[in-house]
Amino acid sequence: MYLTDRSASAQADSEQGRRRGPGHRVAPVVLVLGSVSLITDISSEMVTAVLPLYLVTTLGFTPLVFGTLDGVYNGVSALVQLTGGHLADRVRNHKLMAGLGYGLSALCKPLLLLVSSVGALGTVLALDRTGKGLRTAPRDAMISLSTPSDKQGRAFGVHRAMDTTGAMLGPLAAFFILRAATDGYDAVFGVSACVAVLGVLVLVLFVPGRGRVARPDEAGAEAATGSEAGSAAGSAGRPPVRVREALALLKLPRLRALTICAALLGLTTVSDAFVYLLLQRRAGIGDEWFPLLPLGTAAVFLLLAVPLGALADRVGRRTVFLAGHVSLLTGYALLLWAPSTPALPFLVLALHGLFYAATDGVLPAALADIVPEQLRASGLAIVGTGQALARFCCSLAFGAAWTVWGDGPALAGSAVGLLCCAAVAGMVLRPGGETR
Repeated sequence: MYLTDRSASAQADSEQGRRRGPGHRVAPVVLVLGSVSLITDISSEMVTAVLPLYLVTTLGFTPLVFGTLDGVYNGVSALVQLTGGHLADRVRNHKLMAGLGYGLSALCKPLLLLVSSVGALGTVLALDRTGKGLRTAPRDAMISLSTPSDKQGRAFGVHRAMDTTGAMLGPLAAFFILRAATDGYDAVFGVSACVAVLGVLVLVLFVPGRGRVARPDEAGAEAATGSEAGSAAGSAGRPPVRVREALALLKLPRLRALTICAALLGLTTVSDAFVYLLLQRRAGIGDEWFPLLPLGTAAVFLLLAVPLGALADRVGRRTVFLAGHVSLLTGYALLLWAPSTPALPFLVLALHGLFYAATDGVLPAALADIVPEQLRASGLAIVGTGQALARFCCSLAFGAAWTVWGDGPALAGSAVGLLCCAAVAGMVLRPGGETR
């Protein structure tokens, strides 16, 4: 596991050698899936950019109610990830499960035009995140299975960079729609629904399905274009993957340690929406500029995702992963104690983007040397579920703490917790530690 050291890659080289393509080419399926994620993220981030302000300012929800809904929005996908990952491995069709997830999320976008109560909004957001939970593990499994072990960080970095391009364009689109349309929020939700449908169409038409993609041969003459054909012949007579086999992955010490550390750090990772609300209050940013705040995070993420992914492949994923959390902790410190200067929003957003560039793709890349191919989506889902459940709890706790004690004490508590959890993760994932 690169989060611990790089020794495991040597053991996997002989098994992964058949997938090595020429030079530094990224598998075409990674680029196509990146395009799907780019389009889908435009849709999702249009909603995400305006949702905090819409709920708190327009609908008048308290921070506690908003924290609950934000927890639903970011955490309901946790348990669903297990279902999506297991079903993708069981039916051996990652594209099918990913398509169902993207389709469900697309169906939910127009429903935001029709609801305004807490219960109805919570239901729609839960369904939208159910779609995200279904698609995340199968999509990442397709990326992982089409990429050599020692290039996983770069491949996920390329995908996350394309995904983040959509995360940049989404808030921009929301900003201009709010300024141009009379019923700004309704217009944002309507356009978001149309863009989401386009993402589903690209997935259906251009991502290779089961039995249609080819692995590179041992000479590396052809780059990988998909994740499933290479194992189709060998898996034809294999019985379907059972739930017990997927859960048995937790018996792997390195996977178990990685899951625990991701969950611990997730417990103290404040939701993006709260970070933007805190920054708006701290820096005195006007409501009309609020939708552009995610753009700063996305821009830094886009610039650094590929370089940091490649760096993690070379120097070790543990180092880059923990450094990302240090940058997040620095951002918390600036929000708590730095003077309110024009530079504050740029510094906080740069550190926020650095955090995601150093962690979001590095975490799934670390699984390449741990989880067998036939259970790859399940392994990704287990780690993702632990992290998502932890962030769900963090949103609830942070919203409650903000309501009772105020935003400053709530953020200070999260900062102290993040410092402690990062120290624990650094010890558990240290080279030569128990995760070896």
